[in-house]
Amino acid sequence: MESTASKLDNQEIIYLDWNNALDILERAYRSGLFVLIIGPKGTGKTTLVRKFASHMKKELYSVNFSLRTRESHLVGSKTIDQGEINFVEGVLVKSMRSGSMLYLDELNAAEADVLLRLDEALDDRKQLVLKEAEGQTIKAADDWFVIATINPLSHVGTKELPPQLLSRFPVRMRLEYPPEDLELEIVKRHISIDSSKIGDVKHAIQLAKNLREAAAVEELYYSPSLRETIAFAKMLNTDLPPRKVAEIVYANAYDQWGQVEYQKVMDMITSIFGDR
Repeated sequence: MESTASKLDNQEIIYLDWNNALDILERAYRSGLFVLIIGPKGTGKTTLVRKFASHMKKELYSVNFSLRTRESHLVGSKTIDQGEINFVEGVLVKSMRSGSMLYLDELNAAEADVLLRLDEALDDRKQLVLKEAEGQTIKAADDWFVIATINPLSHVGTKELPPQLLSRFPVRMRLEYPPEDLELEIVKRHISIDSSKIGDVKHAIQLAKNLREAAAVEELYYSPSLRETIAFAKMLNTDLPPRKVAEIVYANAYDQWGQVEYQKVMDMITSIFGDR
C-alpha cells in the first residue's frame, strides 16, 4: 500500500480504553518520552492514537509506512512554481516546527534510509538538518511528541527495528485484542444491535478468537481484526442468515490461500453457527 502523509482531524473518536492505554500515553507525554505501540493489525492502535490526540487537544500528523515511503514524504521536497524553486515541507518537519503530535504508523515497514533520517530527528537534540534546503536546521518545539506503531515480525513486510531507533521510544506498550465481553461492547459502540442478534454477534466474536489463535500458531495465514467483528454486526443487520454472514466476512478471505484454508474456516463456522 502506498504510504500517505496527512493531517488528521481531531474529531470525536470512539475508543473503549479497556487497558488504561490513554493514561500511559499521557504520562509519557508529560515526561517527554516517545512511545512505541506494538500489536497485530486491527487491535485499535490508530484509533487509540487519534483518541489521545483529541483528548490532549493536539494537532496530529500521520504517515503510514510501506516500501514506497520515501524521505520526501517525511522531510519535504523542492518544487518549481512559475519559475521559482521552493521547498515544500514534509510531515516530519511540519510537526517539529509546530510542536504537534506525530504518528508513525507501521514503522517497521519502512526502508533503512527512511529510518536513518528519522533517527536524526528523534535523538536527544530533536533537530534535523535539511540537506534539501541549503542545510537549514529544524529544531523541534518543546511540546513535540511522537508515537510509533509496529506490527509483529510475523506480519508480511515487517522488519526488525534497528536498536538505536528502538531506543528512541523508551515507553513500549503492547496492544492485544480485547477480551470477548469488551469486544462486544466495542461493536455496540459502533452499531446498534437488536437484542435478538446479540447471540450471533457473540458467536462471531468466538469465531474471530479461534481464528486469531490459529493464526498465532501459524495454523492459518490470517488473523481477523475488530473491523471484521463490526462488519459482521452490520451485515447481520441486513437480515442475512448469520452463517452466511460469517462465510462472507470471515471464510471467503481465506480462499486466496486455497481450498484447504477456506474449508478449515468453514468447518469452524459450522461448529459455531450450525450448517444453516
